[in-house]
Amino acid sequence: MTRARRTAGALLLAGVVTGLGAGPAQAQQYRYWSFWDGKPAAAGAAASWAYATEGPGTARPADGAVVGFRFTVSADSAKAAGPRTAPGFAALCDRTPARSGAKRVGVVIDFGTAADAPSGERPPAGRTACAQVPTDASAGEALAAVAKPLRYDADALLCGIAGYPRSGCAEQVSGGGAEPSAAPRTSAAGEEGDGGPSAGLVGGIGAVVVLGAAGVWQARRRRG
Repeated sequence: MTRARRTAGALLLAGVVTGLGAGPAQAQQYRYWSFWDGKPAAAGAAASWAYATEGPGTARPADGAVVGFRFTVSADSAKAAGPRTAPGFAALCDRTPARSGAKRVGVVIDFGTAADAPSGERPPAGRTACAQVPTDASAGEALAAVAKPLRYDADALLCGIAGYPRSGCAEQVSGGGAEPSAAPRTSAAGEEGDGGPSAGLVGGIGAVVVLGAAGVWQARRRRG
């Protein structure tokens, strides 16, 4: 491989990495379903929500856990508005008796505000449920047990819950009616970082970086 090609490859990879670093500064907003973990009440504090560190398809909540889903508009996880119903397991599952071979997971679904709704749609009233599912079930399976139909895109990104919204999936929007002042300031490092709402949206960029790095490695190998 010529020096010119090696230089071009290095510049391309550097440009991708620079672009990733500059992404959050643009504060591009997205309309999407956010995923949350309920944190039990501690001494002197109420139960609260924390932005989940992995997606509902891989997260496997324990018996007695609460998971939440909020339809929102935000630029990143730190500004996302969490569910407006407290994550209290007892209130959600006190009428569902424990059963051998199964676990109980509280589920809170917040369809968001009218300001965050896609054009021509109105958010349904929020709902709560107690999902009784196999002990190895994921958060996504717990959601499916109480709020069908669910809609996913080709990258397994959650796009719709109980038919809302009717179409679209994590679209970019200009402006928006999210509630940043009410949003938990919680990092989502490990799933989405601060550049967008979901692993599905940043996965393509991550793949470009991986492929670019592989190209540089192969060039060095051939040179050696």
